[in-house]
Formats: sequence, structure tokens, C-alpha cells
Amino acid sequence: MQHRSPAAAMDSGTGPASTMAPGLGGVEPAVTLDQVPRWSDPDQRLYTPSSSSAAAEAADGGSEPAPSAFLSFSDPLTGDDGGAAGGGHAAASRFPVDHEINSRIYLWRGHPWNLEVDAVVNSTNESLDEAHSSPGLHAAAGSGLAEECTTLGGCRTGMAKMTNAYDLPARKVIHTVGPKYAVKYHTAAENALSHCYRSCLELLIENGLESIAMGCIYTEAKNYPREPAAHVAIRTVRRFLEKQKSKIAGVVFCTTSSSDTEIYKRLLPLYFPRDKQEEEIAISKLPADVGDENGETVIDERKIRIMPLPAGVTDRIVATAPLALPLDSAMASKRGSFKLDSYLDPSFMSLIKDPDLRRKEQWEKSSQAQKGFNYARLLGYGDLGFPSLSAAEEYSLHSRYLAKANSLNLSEIAEMKIIYRGGVDSEGRPVMVVVGAHFLLRCLDLERFVLHVVKEFEPLIQKPYTIVYLHSAASLQPQPDLGFMKRIQQILGRKHQRNLHGIYILHPTLGLRTAILAMQLLVDGEVWKKVVYVDRLVQLFRYVPREQLTVPDFVFQHDLEVNGGRGLIVDPRTKHIYQRPSG
Repeated sequence: MQHRSPAAAMDSGTGPASTMAPGLGGVEPAVTLDQVPRWSDPDQRLYTPSSSSAAAEAADGGSEPAPSAFLSFSDPLTGDDGGAAGGGHAAASRFPVDHEINSRIYLWRGHPWNLEVDAVVNSTNESLDEAHSSPGLHAAAGSGLAEECTTLGGCRTGMAKMTNAYDLPARKVIHTVGPKYAVKYHTAAENALSHCYRSCLELLIENGLESIAMGCIYTEAKNYPREPAAHVAIRTVRRFLEKQKSKIAGVVFCTTSSSDTEIYKRLLPLYFPRDKQEEEIAISKLPADVGDENGETVIDERKIRIMPLPAGVTDRIVATAPLALPLDSAMASKRGSFKLDSYLDPSFMSLIKDPDLRRKEQWEKSSQAQKGFNYARLLGYGDLGFPSLSAAEEYSLHSRYLAKANSLNLSEIAEMKIIYRGGVDSEGRPVMVVVGAHFLLRCLDLERFVLHVVKEFEPLIQKPYTIVYLHSAASLQPQPDLGFMKRIQQILGRKHQRNLHGIYILHPTLGLRTAILAMQLLVDGEVWKKVVYVDRLVQLFRYVPREQLTVPDFVFQHDLEVNGGRGLIVDPRTKHIYQRPSG
């Protein structure tokens, strides 16, 4: 197929370009796919920025070229540092030359809804409302688009939904919700963004469509860095086309700013090299982590290696009810408030083993646990009968709780100050403070409290950290049983157990010491053997400096009552503790 430049096609006013598309400032000509510069076209390397600008100005009567007149792609691999890749010949290319895939890639400077393709992508929020959609899309499509969006019931982050395109030249609009970005959740944001692009492409194929125009799903409003996000977008499309290229005719990357355009011009040759020279140079320029076969980031410690069942295990498949991870009685009564099962990350589903084997193993674990821990309930320690979880199950459980926690406003739990961040301990580890007396069990929504715990602990458990538990006057309030504590540990996962340095317990009582001993024996010896009992505040400040802790006033009062002062003075203004001067 012969390609004409968009500027020339619009100037002539003939052919497919005569189709009109609504724009922000009036009516603009729609551009067909054969008028968009194809990444594999040889003439793209012949253009220079100056020549393309001159051509655009000539076509536009000498005025500034419109965004739709973008023609040229400067070659990012022929700069001064191109020769530095000579040492990369020995390495295998992770993205080899594939002319069939390259022929399906386009780069367009302009809004995607001006293109006459099968589907265009709208970056929006979970409510699919017009205010948070791609700027100008709803104005171009007409009021029918917003009305249909209200019938879809929203859309989760990383997923996609399809509507009609109404007044747009495209046939359909695919709506997707990009993630919010924070450095501490970098990997989660990368994988959610990758899932956005993959969901759009999967939806395209499911509906028998072949061409799609995609703008930058990541947005400034969600704080996503432009270049790292472009890496995710391009490599996800490349990996998808490697598997589904026969079903897709064209993917158009649309940019609306010069900075985004330059980023794509620099990165496209890394993932879609057009010849062996680009492929060899890309070996040294690609980032170390380019994701898995789907383009998602891989974390080595989260790789699940599933071993076959040992020989001799009975082949009898036990018929059981659908797998449900049990909660203690207090939490089970509140489970109806929301369905955590719906928050299982789709990208994690591929890591879970055969359902029949999982049900069988779950039944065996449950039977063993019920036999081994029935006496814990008799001793008043709660229900410890639910089985231990595998690494895969713990990760899935943690991911579901974290996703739910991030979607809710838990400010009423935070205001209770049961747990809150402190400073750092004497060796620089971050500290989480837990106040036992603030745990008002009778008026606390346990399920929402667990979500708050998961959300607060998430940034800490990524590296070594310390817990300070203030048990001062806590014996006056009913406390959670061991079953609840075991459940919290399972949800926080193995990274919490591994990175926890120690638990400093201030003002422990005999009952608490007995409960801790029971936890060491019945729940998790690895975690609860890290407990350090501290009878006085001055002892605690040896482990965690006073200025690194926000300690409630009643704790100081309790310390004086329990320890009788013992030669100490508490400054009522700063709450610092001093030795009483002798004599």
C-alpha cells in the first residue's frame, strides 16, 4: 500500500482524508491509517526535522505546522554514543528485528480521536466520568459517549471497557484506568500500567477489531514519570504483538507534546529495531529489567516455583466447597461489607497451580490444623484451626487486601491512633508504634482495621524495621485473641516476618507474657521470639531515641505509677525524662 503524508492528503481534500472529524476548535479532517507514518517505512530515515518542517509549512501556506503534519523520525541510534555499543555483540537481543511486527507500528503527533481506526483509547478514572477523561475526547464524540459510560458501572485500575465512538471517525472507544504513581509502589504501578495496555489490546481482539490508536495512558495528574511509563507502554505492545500479530493490523502510538514525541522517537528503536544495526545497539541501551513475556516487571523473590506432589500421595480428589480462606468469628461477621475475592490481581492468576490440587492440599492442611490446634481454643487463645498458607497464597491474600485498602478512605481508623509511624531506632531502622490502650475492640470495625494495618505497614516491610508496642494500661481493654494475630501475620506475608528486626514491648503484664509465649509455640516462633520486654520508658529510649517517638501522655503517667518515679523527673512540656538530682 502506498502511503501519502497527512499534510498532502489534507491539502488535496480527496480520498479518505475528506472524512471530517469534530475537533476542539471546529471540524478537522479525519486521517486514515494509510496516511500515518509507519515505523518500518524506509523513508522515515530520510526525513530530517528541518525538511519536514519546510514541507509542513509549504502545505500549510507558510504557517506553523499543525500537530497532524508530523512526518519525520530522527534516528536516536546514530548519535555520537552509537559506537559505544560495540561490546554488545556477544549478548543475545531481547527484542530481535521482526519486520512483520514493525509493519504494524505507527507514530502519530496528534489526538487519537482524529484517526479513522477501529478503536481509540481513552485514559480515564474508575468512574469513567468526562472530567477525568482524555482532554477533548467527549467534546469530539458528543453527549452519547458520556451517557453510555454511566451504564458501565465504572472500571478498575489496569482494566478496560469498550463503548461506541459516536461522532468520532473510529468505530469504538476503549476506556482504561491508569495507576497512580508513587516511588514506594513503583513495581505495582509498572505492572498496572502494563495491564492497561494489554487489556486494551485484548479487548480489541475479542471484538474482532484490528487497528487501535493509543495515547499516553499515564498522566501528569497521577504523577507517572513520562519516560519510564513509555518504556512500559512500548515493551508491552511489543510482547503482545509477538503472540497476536496475525490478529492486529495496526497500533498507533499518539503523542500530543514535543517531549512525548521525542521520548517515543528515542525508545521505539530499542523495542522495534528495524535492522541488525539498531538491534545490536539496542542491546547496550535497553534497561536491565524489560519485564517478562508480557512486559510486566519480574521480582525474583516473588517467583513461585511449584513442585509436583510427592510420590505416594493418594490420587483421590476430595470434593470440597470452593476455596475460602477462613476468618475468625469477629471478622467473618463483617465480611459481607465488601468482597475481597474480587480484588485478586489478574496478572497473578497465572502463578496459581491447578485448582483441583489446591483444593486437595487445602483440605489436607485444614484437617491437620484442626487436629493440632483444637486445644488452643480451650485455653482461650481463639481459633487457630485455619491452615498455613503457601508463598503464592500469602502473596495473593496480601495483594487483595492491599488493593482494597488503597481504594478506601480509612481516616476514621487512622484517627484512633492505634498504629502510627514513628521515626527510626538507634540503628536507623524505621519504627511502627502500636498503642494497646487505643485498641477499643467493642467499637472497632475489625475488617477495616486490618485493611488500615496492611496499608500502614506496606512501606515499612520492604526493608528491616522495628515495632514498638505500648502496653501501658492496655489490660483495661479487651484485646484480640491469637487467631486474630495469626490472621494479621498471614496477610502481611513473609516479607514482614523476614524484615522485622524486633518488637519492643513497654510495660508488659503477666497475661501478655503468657500470650506471647503461646504465640511463640502456636503461631510463629520466628516472629515472636524477636520480642524484647521493656519495663521502663528510659530503657525503651535506649533502643529508640526519645525524639523519634510520639508517646501519649498517659504512657508517661503510667510509667511513673508503675515504677514509682524511682529517681526520675518528667518534663511536663517536652515529656523528656531526667534523673532526679541527688541530695
